[in-house]
Amino acid sequence: MTLFALVVVGYIAGKLGYLGGDFDRQLSRLVINITCPALILSSAMNGTLPDRRYILPLLGISVITYLILTGAALFLPRYMTTRQEDEGAVGFAMMFGNVGFMGYPVVASIFGHQAVFYAAVLNVVNTFAVFTIGTILITGKSDVEGKHFQKKVLYSTPMFAAYLTMLIVALEIDNIPTVISQPLTMLGNITVPAALLIIGSSMSQLSLRMMLGNRTVYLTTIMRLLIVPLSMYYLCRAIGFSETVVNINTVVIAMPVATYGTILCLRHEKDATLMTEVTFITTLFSMLTIPLLVMFFL
Repeated sequence: MTLFALVVVGYIAGKLGYLGGDFDRQLSRLVINITCPALILSSAMNGTLPDRRYILPLLGISVITYLILTGAALFLPRYMTTRQEDEGAVGFAMMFGNVGFMGYPVVASIFGHQAVFYAAVLNVVNTFAVFTIGTILITGKSDVEGKHFQKKVLYSTPMFAAYLTMLIVALEIDNIPTVISQPLTMLGNITVPAALLIIGSSMSQLSLRMMLGNRTVYLTTIMRLLIVPLSMYYLCRAIGFSETVVNINTVVIAMPVATYGTILCLRHEKDATLMTEVTFITTLFSMLTIPLLVMFFL
């Protein structure tokens, strides 16, 4: 409810004209490229270091998760929509959650600030998959431009922050000066409210038709928010991953549809209507499903 309250404030601010348009785009760039990396780095600079033993299991569970979701994204959409041109968007929506904007705030609120590091480790595989498999789902092919863009993203500021934080934890570097850690912590603390305000503002720009959705949108929403996370939860527990690793992975993949979906549709000149609708509906319903999931397994 705390996170949802900030989304509501963003929605009202968007309607009143305080947020929206160029301001949202610039604030999004600030969050993605500056405050979010600071949040990731500061997760390893607040006294007790995150447990480095979780790094390899988190990478392993993330690889398994996205291999399975790739198969589901390529196979199931044909049964969820009658429009062949929408199958890629449905597959993308099933596969990728909004880890950067929603995942980090939610994980921090449930598991504590240090858990942002664990979410960042999971996001390394997620980001790689978005710009490889995700691009193929949206475009129907792996084009040269998409490949070039993928390489660039792997060395973006958030990814670099994730790599550096993993190195800090792996080497157990716990004597970072406060002159570095405190500004990073203060800067990182901007991420959660700013990201949620942007989500609320983006909702305020949608038409009533987009807000209502359709059959395909609601089927995809059920898959993204309930069936996918619950299935992966039971599967990963059966494989033998630790409870902590499985719980964090489940919360991360229970996020609403990644905003990268709409960005990729626009970048490759594909119809973004369905992607925008399912992004909105999943974001709205996640306010209910995420607490329910957490009550279920925590």
